Amino acid sequence: MPIFVTKCVRRGIRNNASYIPGNSHASLVYISAMHGAPHILVVDDHREIRDLVSRALSKEGFRVSTAADGKSMRKVLADGRIDLILLDLMLPGEDGLSLCRALRAGSNIPIIMLTAKGDEVDRVIGLEMGADDYLPKPFGSRELIARIRAVLRRSWEERATARPELRPKRYHFDRWGLDTGARELVRDDGVAVPLSTGEYDLLIALVERPQRVLSRDQLLDLARGRSAAGLDRSIDTQVSRLRKKLELDPGDPKIIKTVWGGGYTFTPAVRYE
Repeated sequence: MPIFVTKCVRRGIRNNASYIPGNSHASLVYISAMHGAPHILVVDDHREIRDLVSRALSKEGFRVSTAADGKSMRKVLADGRIDLILLDLMLPGEDGLSLCRALRAGSNIPIIMLTAKGDEVDRVIGLEMGADDYLPKPFGSRELIARIRAVLRRSWEERATARPELRPKRYHFDRWGLDTGARELVRDDGVAVPLSTGEYDLLIALVERPQRVLSRDQLLDLARGRSAAGLDRSIDTQVSRLRKKLELDPGDPKIIKTVWGGGYTFTPAVRYE
């Protein structure tokens, strides 16, 4: 059931999870999630909005930090790596447009502007200041998550396209090498094993995040970020196919292990060249 985030206050909805009361004092909240998941910073002066958005994102496997104003936002940015900022337009002190302009002067962190205003002028100004997307309130959690994933995919793809020399040409793990040029597995005895697009995209997602638990939704999103048509079947089917090619005994996998209730983990250490 999607939640909806809004700054509108209506009668009779105070017991509804979507009800948002007035502003609260600045607070910084860290919500722990899976190590290695994208880290989202929510900057909004309404505590209830921060809490609603944080819960929705945490359920999807994101790590979340929150801030109520520009000062708190800068503290979070100074303390750790942030992959995307959800930035409210109407903030006390420095408003969202000023913060967006300041961020863009020295950073390429993706920014999605959030605001109760739906006016086209505000949207255009936000985008001209460097925001990557713009989402007016009220919005549903599903739309928010879809936009976050889309912006992250674009950001990752742009970085890879801009700096192709940074992409490893070959990954090595267990008794295998993954040749990213030929898009094939090469066993330590020299035998090459071809991969389908879906298998290759999934394996890249795994070898880039070894020894981490990745949910099915995360794997689906990571793999589709490389090729929208890469996974036309379920993650479980692709994992089963990869195991048949990678494992000595697919019935007792040692490389791609199932984490019950969690997803999958790629167990070998990975080195690359």
